[in-house]
This record gives sequence, structure tokens and C-alpha cells, in this order.
Amino acid sequence: MLPRTFRPLGARTRASVARLAVLSAAMLLAPCVSETRAADEVDGETAFNNACRTCHSVKKDDNRLGPNLHGIVGRKAGAAEGFSYSGALRDGSFSWDEEKLDAFIANPDKAVPGNTMKPFSGVADEATRNAIINFLKGA
Repeated sequence: MLPRTFRPLGARTRASVARLAVLSAAMLLAPCVSETRAADEVDGETAFNNACRTCHSVKKDDNRLGPNLHGIVGRKAGAAEGFSYSGALRDGSFSWDEEKLDAFIANPDKAVPGNTMKPFSGVADEATRNAIINFLKGA
């Protein structure tokens, strides 16, 4: 007689193993489905970190290569204390609303000619821009 582990499986045991395999697969795939759904929704902080954080901070008075973006939504252009702006932004002829930020993040040279955001050329993806702006509104 073969040891129990080497005996051929009976029909009921094969069905149980099949159910177990299907259940295991479903449990393994469930996180993938939720991660895919989450990937469709752009995380604003991550988008900011990927596109903006090299030069900007959201901490008040933390100017870097670019001015801090703390409270940027509604702030007059060129108004971050302690930052030396380009002539294009220094005059403060407009305030940063969501529409202006979206245009600037999409294409800084087109939105504000003469800015010094080089080499940043913009973020083409609208969902990513919206996520960044929503993050900045809460920062």
C-alpha cells in the first residue's frame, strides 16, 4: 500500500482541491484589482513629488531652486517671501487660481512667457495636473 501522500486523489478530493485553487487564485488577484482601480486615480502627493519636488516645497518659507508652493492657490504671482523671481513673475500681475495653475503646469512657457522653469517643460496628462493642483490646495 502506498503512503497516504502518494495515493491517487479521489473525485471528491480533486473537486476540493479545485475549489481551493480557485479560491486561492481569487484571493491573490483581489489586491491586483484594487491596485488597478487605485492606479487609475492619480495620487496628488506622488504626482507632485515626481514632477515638482526637485525644485519646490509645500512648506511655508521653504524656498529652494523654485519658490515654496505653500498656499499657492489664490496667492499673487511672485509673492513668496524670500524668493527672487524672474521678471515674468515678479510683477504679480495675476493670482494663481486653478485654471492658471493648470495652464502653467501643462506648459509653463506658454502660460507665462519668460519664466525660468527650465528644464521643466510641463505635464501633459490632465489627470496628473488635476491631482497636483488638488494636492497643492490642501498643502
